[in-house]
Amino acid sequence: MILPPATLGMLGGGQLGRFFVLAAHEMGYKVWVLDPDQNSPAGKAADRHLCAAYEDFGALDQLAQHCAAITTEFENVPAATLDYLAKFLPVRPSADAVGICQNRVAEKMFLQGNGVPHAAFAAINSLDDLHKAPAELFPGILKVARFGYDGKGQARVASREEAIAAFQAFQQEACVLEQMLQLDYEVSVVLARDEAGNTQSFPVAENAHAKGILDVSIAPARSSSPQLRQQAQQLAEHIAAQLGYIGTLAVEFFVSHGALYVNEMAPRPHNSGHYTVDACITSQYEQQVRALCGLPLGDPRAHSAAVMVNLLGDIWYDPSQPGPDSCGAYREPDWSRLLSIPNLKLHLYGKHHARPGRKMGHFTVVDADPVKAHAVAMAARAAIGIKDE
Repeated sequence: MILPPATLGMLGGGQLGRFFVLAAHEMGYKVWVLDPDQNSPAGKAADRHLCAAYEDFGALDQLAQHCAAITTEFENVPAATLDYLAKFLPVRPSADAVGICQNRVAEKMFLQGNGVPHAAFAAINSLDDLHKAPAELFPGILKVARFGYDGKGQARVASREEAIAAFQAFQQEACVLEQMLQLDYEVSVVLARDEAGNTQSFPVAENAHAKGILDVSIAPARSSSPQLRQQAQQLAEHIAAQLGYIGTLAVEFFVSHGALYVNEMAPRPHNSGHYTVDACITSQYEQQVRALCGLPLGDPRAHSAAVMVNLLGDIWYDPSQPGPDSCGAYREPDWSRLLSIPNLKLHLYGKHHARPGRKMGHFTVVDADPVKAHAVAMAARAAIGIKDE
C-alpha cells in the first residue's frame, strides 16, 4: 500500500484532476499535477503544478523522483509518456489500457474481439475504405480515431457521399464509421478495479446530451429495468477485466430496442459519475485514489437518488445585451438561484474564462425520492438559464 502522506502524480489539470486532488488531500496525500495550462483547475488545487508539456522529460523525471505513483485524468496523454513513467513507479491505468481507449478504431476492435455488443463499424483510413464500406453502415456517424470528445471530430452522415465530404473535412485523418442506432436512451457505468481484480460498480446513470455534450445524468437510471442495469454493470466489469484495468473506468452504452451496445470507454473518472461525490458512500475520485495506492476499494452504494446538471460557459453570456461577439454580454450567473436550494450541491471548477460549450461546473440535487430530485434539478436548470435545444 501507498499510505499518506505520500505524494501522488496526476497527468492532466482539468476538473476531473481537480476532484482527484481534493479527494487525495482529504485522505492525507499530497499531489503534483503536470499540465501545460498555467490556469489549470487541478494545478491551482495541487501541492505543486508542473506547467509543462506531457512530453517534457525534465518534468517527467521530476514526477518520477518525487511521486509514489501516477494516474491520469484524461485519455489523450501520450502513451509514450505513461510508458516512460512506468519504468520508475506504478502508473495506473497502464499505457496499454489507455492506448486502447484513446483510439476509436482500437477500441472497436477490442470490443469486437472480446464479444462485447457494439454498433457495426468500419475502420476508415482512405477514401477507398469509404467507397468499400458496407451499405448497412448508412446512415452512420463518422468519428476521427483520435482526440475527439464532446461531439468534436464527428459528423452524422446519411449517405456515402456525405461520409466522403466529412472525411475530407477531417483532413482524411484515420476515422471509424459507425452504424447509427435507433436510440431509446443512453446509460453509463462507472467502476473501480484494483490490482487484485476486485471490482466495485457505482449505480447505473441515465444520460442526456445536448450538442454532443453531457447535459443531465440521473442516478439510478430511471428508464431501465433492474436486469438491464445489472447487465450493463457486468459488461463494464468484463471490459475492465479484459483490459487488466487498475483505476476508475467509465463505460458508456446506447440502449436500442431494449438492448445494450457499448458506445465508448473512458480510462478515468467520468462526467456522468460526478453525482457520486454527493450521493454515494465513496466517490469515483476517492476510488481512483484507492486503486492507485493499493488500498481496499470503498463502498460504492448510493445513499440518495441524484440528478446532475452540467453548467457550460453559455450561461455566462446574456444574449439580450450587446457583447464583443454574437454570444452577448459577459456576466457572472446569479448563483443565488442555485444556492438557495437546500438539497442542491454546486461545484464550480475555477476555470480561467468561460466560453460557450466549455464545462465550467455542475450541480447535483440529492433526495430520497428520485422523482423529487429530478423535478428540483430541472427547475434549477431552467432558473439558471439553461434552455432546452
